[in-house]
Amino acid sequence: MPVSIMPMSLKDLGRVMAIENDSFSMPWSESTFRSEIIDNRFAYYIVARPVEGQEIVGYAGAWMLYGETHITTLAVYRLYRRRGIGSLLLLHLLQKALLKGHKRVYLEVRDSNLEARSLYQKFGFEQRGRHEKYYFDEDACIMVRNL
Repeated sequence: MPVSIMPMSLKDLGRVMAIENDSFSMPWSESTFRSEIIDNRFAYYIVARPVEGQEIVGYAGAWMLYGETHITTLAVYRLYRRRGIGSLLLLHLLQKALLKGHKRVYLEVRDSNLEARSLYQKFGFEQRGRHEKYYFDEDACIMVRNL
């Protein structure tokens, strides 16, 4: 599915929150996204829209600071999964990190989220550790990719 990737704006938050709440058992709040967009000068958040439409079908975000990128979130609305949208969002973040001259990209992912872990491995991420009870009810795998 051809999509356009563009910066996330405040007007996108309604649809972003619908995807967030549908995708995660412990979703971020709208105020968290709002703060990331407005107040965090290291934050970089993007949305994916079908080329022929305005509906947001996915989003991703990262903190880009001190020569490293930390992916904070990535989600695709369930009706649009397995169409390459998550890959495009991830690729966009990796390209942005490269353009900034970053050396590494980090992320945490639920231990049980095999689909996401598989996507990250496809893009060269390797598990380098664990955060116990990172998600309160579950451990997180720390994944890293050198650029």
